[in-house]
Amino acid sequence: MPMAIGSSPVRALLQRVSEATVRVDGEVVGEIGPGLCALVGVGVGDDAAAADRLAAKMWQLRVFPDAGGNMNRSASELGLAVLVVSQFTLYADTSRGRRPSFVHAAAPEQASALVERVVEALRGAGAEVATGRFGAMMQLSLVNEGPVTVMVET
Repeated sequence: MPMAIGSSPVRALLQRVSEATVRVDGEVVGEIGPGLCALVGVGVGDDAAAADRLAAKMWQLRVFPDAGGNMNRSASELGLAVLVVSQFTLYADTSRGRRPSFVHAAAPEQASALVERVVEALRGAGAEVATGRFGAMMQLSLVNEGPVTVMVET
C-alpha cells in the first residue's frame, strides 16, 4: 500500500557494533559495548505507533551471528545494548541540486518526542539503552562489526 502524500516511515540506520560512544562538547553522553548503534530519523506524519513498531523491529532484528556464523540472533536474544542517536539527516532529499532538502524530516518537537518514544519502548522491552543528546552537535565513534549496516523502516 503506498504511503499518503506527506507521510514517511520512521526509520533507523542500524549498525552492529563492538562498541559505540557519542560525545557532546568532548563529554561522553552515551556509550555501549557490543550491540546496536541506531541512528533514528523521524519524518513528517510519523506517530507513536510507528515509533513503537520501529523499536520492536530493531530489538528483534536478527543481525548477530549464531554458532554457525549466520545472522540468526537478535540483540534481544543476546541481551545486548542499543545506542540511540537522533538523525534528521536520514530524511535528506538529494534528488535535486547539490544541497539536501529536509522538508520530509519532522519538526524538532515531534522528532524529539518520537525518538524518546523509541528509547522508552526499547527499555520497556528489556534493552539497556544509551542515547545521544537531541539537537546537539554530537561526535559519534563506533566500531562496526562485519561490517553490518541495515536500514529499518516501519
